[in-house]
Parts: sequence; C-alpha cells; structure tokens
Amino acid sequence: MSIASGLRGRHLTRRLVQLYVGLTLYGVSSALLVRSALGLEPWGVLHQGLAGKTGLTIGVVSIVVGAVVLLLWIPIRQRPGLGTVSNVFVIGLAMDGTLALVPESDGLAVRVPLLVLGIVLNGVATGLYIAARFGPGPRDGLMTGLHRLTGRSLRLVRTALEVAVVATGFLLGGSVGIGTVLYALSIGPLAQFFLRRFAVPEREGGLTVASSGPAPTQGPAPTQDATPAQNATPSGDPAPAEDAGPATAARPPAVAPGTPEQAILRR
Repeated sequence: MSIASGLRGRHLTRRLVQLYVGLTLYGVSSALLVRSALGLEPWGVLHQGLAGKTGLTIGVVSIVVGAVVLLLWIPIRQRPGLGTVSNVFVIGLAMDGTLALVPESDGLAVRVPLLVLGIVLNGVATGLYIAARFGPGPRDGLMTGLHRLTGRSLRLVRTALEVAVVATGFLLGGSVGIGTVLYALSIGPLAQFFLRRFAVPEREGGLTVASSGPAPTQGPAPTQDATPAQNATPSGDPAPAEDAGPATAARPPAVAPGTPEQAILRR
C-alpha cells in the first residue's frame, strides 16, 4: 500500500471524513484518559513517561514516537498509507489541544466519568478510522510486520510489544492503574461494535463485498493505530471463529484476516 493508493473509488469523501474525525477523536479520548489520572492505554503510558522525562508535551512525544516507529517499518518492508502518516500527526495535535482545554481535577466524581468517556470515545474513534481503510497506523503496522516476519501469532507479538511498552512507560513515570485494565478489557469489543457501525460499503459488480475472508472474533484492546494491509496471515496463526460468509448487498465489509484491523480487534 502506498500513501496515495487509497485515494480513489466510491465513498472517498466519506472515508476521508471518517479518517480525520476518527483520528481527532482518538487524540481527544487519549487526553481524557490523561485527565482522569486513573491509568492510560499501553502506548499512552510510554508517551506520558517520556513526556515527564523530556519536558515535551505528551502530544509532541506521541508524534515523535510515531515517527520513530514508522522508521522501523523500513527494515521490515512495510508500506505506509495516508492513514499511517496522518495518524502520526493528528492524534498528537488533538491530544495537546484537548489537554489545553480540559483542566485537571482531583475529585473522583469528575475523574471516573472522564475515564469512562475516554474509553468509549476511543472505541468510537477506532471504529471510525479503521473503517476508513487508509492504511495502518505506525504501531499496528509494526505489530503486523513483526508477525509476518517472525511467523509468531498476532496475539503473542501484540502482547510482547505492549508489555514492553507499558513496563518501559511505567519505569519512566507513566500512569498505570484501573483505567489501564478497563481499557484492555473493553476496547476490543467497543472497537468491534463501532467498526461494524461505520463500515463503508465496497461495491463490485453491483454487490457489496463483505470481505475476502472471515471476520475477526471479539477480544481485548486496540492501540493507537490501524487499517488495511495486504499481508496474508501465516498458516501458523489460528483463524478467527466467525465466518463473514458470501458477499451480499446488505452486509457491510468485514475485516479481512491478517490485517492490522484484525490484529486490533483480536485483543
């Protein structure tokens, strides 16, 4: 996938709107988790820890980390899309903008609703920009690239990366708490739910194409990325249980196996 490869076809305007609204809302949701002070998503823990050590804002750190991770795509031969590059910048800018508007609070009566709103909004945002199909974000592209190169399961690669990220962020002073656990348990089902709501129909010969393979099962949690890639799932990785079935005019496109969307939703 190249940066310009997704800029054609039907529903282009809708897809672009979904991409940038989704990425913006993702940054807003991450900022709300910061303001809740009850624990962040895995990469957010790392960003917060680095921000505390460097004096940079957490949004700027998110941009820098995204750019560094994108450089790691070169040796594993991953190709970025428009969504990949946009992901690096839009989320960080939206985070800093939201943090400038939403003040800190000491009361649980405010912090708990901020946590819940942040997690739900993150699920909405993930569904929006994954469904736009403009290329994986840097972190999920790294995950699926390592999965392809090593032959290890997506679950194992994702878990290893996120444990390393959370541990490093925690040692640097990032916030790990009940919010981190709730995020991990709920974001997968939330993203799955909203992905199906925001799926953009693809048409081929007058029919809506459901997908070229089975749909993913529900499971634990997305990171700060996602969208289509062309990597096939190695035979060693267990297939999802649900079958998307044949293409029909009424069914929205499902997530193809072996893509960053599937990796995100199989947490």
